[in-house]
Amino acid sequence: MQKRKLGKSNLQVSAIGLGCMGMSFSYGPPKDKQEMISLLRTAVEHGITFFDTAEVYGPFTNEELVGEALSPLRDRVIIATKFGFDLSGSDNRPGAAGLNSRPEHIKEAVEGSLKRLKTDVIDLYYQHRVDPNVPIEDVAGAVKDLIQAGKVKHFGLSEAGAKTIRRAHAVQPVTALQSEYSLWFRDHEKEILPTIEELGIGFVAYSPLGKGFLTGKIDESTTLDSTDFRSTLPRFTPEARKANKAVVDLIGAIAERKKATPPQIALAWVLAQKPWIVPIPGTTKLHRLDENIGALSVELTPDDLGEIESAASKITIQGERYPEKLMKTVGR
Repeated sequence: MQKRKLGKSNLQVSAIGLGCMGMSFSYGPPKDKQEMISLLRTAVEHGITFFDTAEVYGPFTNEELVGEALSPLRDRVIIATKFGFDLSGSDNRPGAAGLNSRPEHIKEAVEGSLKRLKTDVIDLYYQHRVDPNVPIEDVAGAVKDLIQAGKVKHFGLSEAGAKTIRRAHAVQPVTALQSEYSLWFRDHEKEILPTIEELGIGFVAYSPLGKGFLTGKIDESTTLDSTDFRSTLPRFTPEARKANKAVVDLIGAIAERKKATPPQIALAWVLAQKPWIVPIPGTTKLHRLDENIGALSVELTPDDLGEIESAASKITIQGERYPEKLMKTVGR
């Protein structure tokens, strides 16, 4: 398995990680626990060392799953989790009570995550979303305290804006920014990627397969279950899916020529952008895990990348990636 370093930090991870959210949360009903434990352990055997979870996934059940699966292999893996939602509300919807990144809340949250993950240290601890009610300097300071206490090794941010990243980094160096990035969501190329490159921060790309859309397995006639959060996303309305098929067709044409699969081309494209970008596709199926790992052996030449760039520039993606309320929580 190829390795990558996240920015200028000494945090080295497998070039492709594994996003664990969908095993417990968001994409329909939770999957069978024993099957997911087996999948997580097989991922380690196949060379994946970088696993992504969060306290809000479930809430809590995804961290428990990751902890149970990986605690026997702890010395072989890098575990990233996230804080920043208030999970104390009576409403069952995760994060319904809103954001909470107050320093005292972070220090409570880390104890719960350590316990569920069955570990004494979190390798990478992200603020899940920027909390407009708490200065980012206070958040960075709280994580700095946790690093000094030996409970956390590295500080990360998720979906933060460029100014916020700079302010946080000045207090406690940020190892990685995790945000959405794929051939159908490239907004971060304008300001975010240049900022983190300048600061020596790595980039962890979630939804590198466009929440499954870039695999080519979803079209306008696909029925999404009400428990599947994609059914609430503007980009996944039948009309948007029909319009956005152009990007899937582009990936499919390249895949055919390269004797690869569309997901492998989509991941190879993300990997080709910068050596400090690590995609974390999620899956609940072993054959998909192996297919994703296979992206590492797909080489996109400068000509291939130029062709993709030229064709992609003519495609206008339809629909926002989140509903209006959630769009307000990204890029702050």
